Amino acid sequence: MKVKRLLLFLLILSCLTSCEVENEPIIIQSEDYHNAIDKLTEVMVHDIFSPPAASRLYVYPSIAAYETLNQNSEEYLSLATQLNGLKPLQITSYKDNINLNLAALIAYLNVSEEMVFSKEIFTNYKDSLYTYWDNNNKKEFRAARSYAEEVSSQIIKWMKEDRYDKTRTMSVYNIYSDDPSVWQPTPPAYMNGIEPHWNKLRPFTLDSASQFKPAPHPDFSLEPDSQFYKELMSVYKINNDIREKGNESEEIAIARFWDCNPFVSVNKGHYMFAEKKITPGAHWIGICKIACEKNQTDFKKTVYAQTKTSIAIADAFISCWDEKYRSNLVRPETLINKYIDPDWLPILQTPPFPEYTSGHSVVSSSAAEVLTTIFDDDFEFLDTTEIPYGLPARFFKSFKSAADEAIISRVFGGIHYESAVYEGKSQGILVGKFVDQKIQFLKFNDKDKSQ
Repeated sequence: MKVKRLLLFLLILSCLTSCEVENEPIIIQSEDYHNAIDKLTEVMVHDIFSPPAASRLYVYPSIAAYETLNQNSEEYLSLATQLNGLKPLQITSYKDNINLNLAALIAYLNVSEEMVFSKEIFTNYKDSLYTYWDNNNKKEFRAARSYAEEVSSQIIKWMKEDRYDKTRTMSVYNIYSDDPSVWQPTPPAYMNGIEPHWNKLRPFTLDSASQFKPAPHPDFSLEPDSQFYKELMSVYKINNDIREKGNESEEIAIARFWDCNPFVSVNKGHYMFAEKKITPGAHWIGICKIACEKNQTDFKKTVYAQTKTSIAIADAFISCWDEKYRSNLVRPETLINKYIDPDWLPILQTPPFPEYTSGHSVVSSSAAEVLTTIFDDDFEFLDTTEIPYGLPARFFKSFKSAADEAIISRVFGGIHYESAVYEGKSQGILVGKFVDQKIQFLKFNDKDKSQ
């Protein structure tokens, strides 16, 4: 009897060790996607990406995730042939049982890792996820990874054709000019103008970087009755009046909340260092996350929302930077210090590039335009994006009201004339509307909100 029991035990043990135990499926949700975006933002801030370069950093990983999800979707259309230069992908590894959410997240991670400077930080994050997924369900993870790698490699190839690498070898901006209307580097760091060749990048939807060229700024003049001089003095007066209210004023709170300047230089004794912050595009990517979380969007709609928003932001930067280095207009700080008040400082530190049009105005208006098409005209939200950077949350009744506050913040901060912010708003709205009209994301009823 004992021998029979022993044999039965060994037989059961043999079955348990030889039979493959079925693993639980890997569940990927919207939160996981936003965690990856947050990690990318963390590395972006660490690496001090410029505002236009940061917009490029967000858009390609989003497109990779979107395309991974929607090669055979019944709801969403591929962006191939809709985005400039993006041809239909050649896929051999797709199978009906692939975990598409997992594959999309892997594609996002792959492209992000390719683009950041501090690869080790992002690679460690990616590898930790890979180890967890591989241990949890090796077969499911590896099938998704094979498919994701096939998609992301083609997106990376397309990305490398956008002329970004060529602009790395082009000449720096020539700052030497006797013309008082021409932009000059500003204190305290006196940095060269960043990304003077950004308009040479391939846009995503625009026919050209100059497609939405704004109206010209008021003619430069220091005559007291000229429109330009009146706007210059308005910046000076508004900032002085704000300062009289004290650091707790609403205007200063607005200016600081929308600062989004990754190049803020801080002097302490003999040392100068950068105070790291997010960029305007990163702020609106954060707002998109807030909207998705409030609306409890599923994974597919989350990827769709982030992709559409990031495309609008990227094209807005290309459009804006095209005008910045064409008009090449001097900042208020330079003129006020030279002709009005040598001791005057703007409330915000002037960023290192020409004044017209306002980048935050163009980008905010463009992002607000597309977010409104995805969610609602009156989508109320609490913007908590700046809390990690020491600033309290602000409440907005809509995306467009948030954009309007971002726009006026540049005047409150003393870094833009009024024409730059209001013409920038018009420019951004045109870009956002064009992105919405040019790209059809949904197979059915695209111009309505996704279910």
